[in-house]
Amino acid sequence: MPEVLLQVEGLKKYFPITGGVLGKQTGNVKAVDDISFWVNKGETLGLVGESGCGKSTTGRMLMRLINPTEGKVVFEGKELVGLSQEEMRKTRKDMQMVFQDPYASLNPRHTVEKILEEPLIVHGIGTKKERKQMVKEMLEVVGLSSYHAKRYPHQFSGGQRQRIGIARALMTRPKLIIADEPVSALDVSIQSQVLNLLEDLQREFQLTYIFIAHDLGVVKHISDRVGVMYLGRLVEITDAEKLYDNPLHPYTKALLAAVPIPDPEIKRDRELLAGDIPSPANPPQGCAFHTRCKECMEICMTDRPELKEVEPGHFAACHLYS
Repeated sequence: MPEVLLQVEGLKKYFPITGGVLGKQTGNVKAVDDISFWVNKGETLGLVGESGCGKSTTGRMLMRLINPTEGKVVFEGKELVGLSQEEMRKTRKDMQMVFQDPYASLNPRHTVEKILEEPLIVHGIGTKKERKQMVKEMLEVVGLSSYHAKRYPHQFSGGQRQRIGIARALMTRPKLIIADEPVSALDVSIQSQVLNLLEDLQREFQLTYIFIAHDLGVVKHISDRVGVMYLGRLVEITDAEKLYDNPLHPYTKALLAAVPIPDPEIKRDRELLAGDIPSPANPPQGCAFHTRCKECMEICMTDRPELKEVEPGHFAACHLYS
């Protein structure tokens, strides 16, 4: 049996909407609306969905960069939601994050050496001499040279900056890395290099990944299991192969139909999604996807479907399978 590293239960994040002269709360933006999942040790869980579906908010809640409105996050048996800032800081030695924008996530005033040394100083790892050596070794590990340590972020390309971001996340030898769209800001030619690097590092350091992306092709390349999110809710989660070979939820089917095939000879019918994503400030009753779903039934408009195991290891939140 695989060992569960991270367990998430009933996680919610509601941002208040204020209005009027007195600035009273008039409603909530339901960025993440009651999601539950687990991540096994050594695996990569992909989280996919359209922009604004709550993927990045989920990642930041797991790191406690923003506090959840409700729910539980259990990492290695330890509940994170109630921890003090100091206790959470210590826990972050074992869980790190790689951010989407390598331009914005590195301090432009610091050299690469200072950027990579900072996590070691925060967690009290090594002497000054040992830290400098660890920085040089880590730069080599991620495919850069040790002489790059004295340079500043603006002297690197986007792909190199993302390698520096990955190196920074690895400095404390974490067990879990949350990668928030780590290749979406990079050229397509560089994306595969960074993905291959992440896979190599996973084997070398026995890492567990939560890989957040909107590109299903990228997620298929790197993930063991994939969770599909829509409007703050998980609508399907299963092994990557099962999801791509036999998607169950109408939303997942529509997403996969939109992935381009690199062969002009192959013709297929595309099920383009009708309409726009509803506002998370006023989500539809029942199934959040019913306003755009071709399979919509009466029950979909009133009852919210639960995420259920439809086939062994294949969960879907859809009334077609209830």
